[in-house]
This record gives sequence, C-alpha cells and structure tokens, in this order.
Amino acid sequence: MAKSLNKVMLIGNLGRDPEVRYTASSVPVATFSIATNESWQDQDGNTQERTEWHNIVAWRKLAEICHQYLRKGSKIYVEGRIQTRSYDDKNTGQKKYMTEIVANNMIMLDSREAGTGAPPYAPPEAASGGGTENGKAPEQDLPF
Repeated sequence: MAKSLNKVMLIGNLGRDPEVRYTASSVPVATFSIATNESWQDQDGNTQERTEWHNIVAWRKLAEICHQYLRKGSKIYVEGRIQTRSYDDKNTGQKKYMTEIVANNMIMLDSREAGTGAPPYAPPEAASGGGTENGKAPEQDLPF
C-alpha cells in the first residue's frame, strides 16, 4: 500500500477566544478559528488581499493550554491534520460537512509585550525545573 500524508501547518491570528467543552468521558476539547492572509498584485498593479478562516480543534492537554493562554488576536503556529466530518442539520435535516484542522502542536508567536493579557506558556518540565540546574538548560542541550 502506498504511503500518504495528511499534515497542515498554519500561522495566523485567532478570530475568537477558544471554547472548551468536555466529552462524556471528561476529555477536554477546544475549538477556535484562525485567520491566514494572502496578498498579491493584480494585473493593474493594485494590491489585493484575501483572508482564509480555519476551524481548529485541540484535544486533551493541548485543549487546556489553548483555553488558558490564547485570546482573540493571538498569533500562533498550528500543526495538525485536516479532517472533514458530517452532521445532520437540526433545522433542515440535511447532511452538512465541516472541514477542520485537528491540532497536535501549537506555538504561541506573540511576544510578552503583545498585550494579549495571557502569560507566556512554560512547558511543565521548564516550570518544574526538571532535568536542569537552577532552572537553566545544561550547556550541551543548547541548540546554538
């Protein structure tokens, strides 16, 4: 069988604060949207711009982190896979389809001074100082 790849990488801004819900088995799921922008010059030399909106779904710990630290307007990098699901519209009874990005990684790109009101994210191992001396990474672990 031939291999396939379903991978999405986006950098954009949140259109709304993340909403968190819990499944029947208490698993957190966060949903939010991000906007990506594209600009180009048309044949008359005028700058054109288009905004594309992407529905994002994050599960478990990533859902909790998104809910806690992201706010409308936050600039983020999201990595995941594209998924289309169907549901029956309650009003019309017709089958509807929704395409979304199921996130498996997120990086906040705003600086602390960006004024989002959210504190910077510190991974649990950094917050606990696990595997470091005085909260600093050992010199051999530095990427530069």
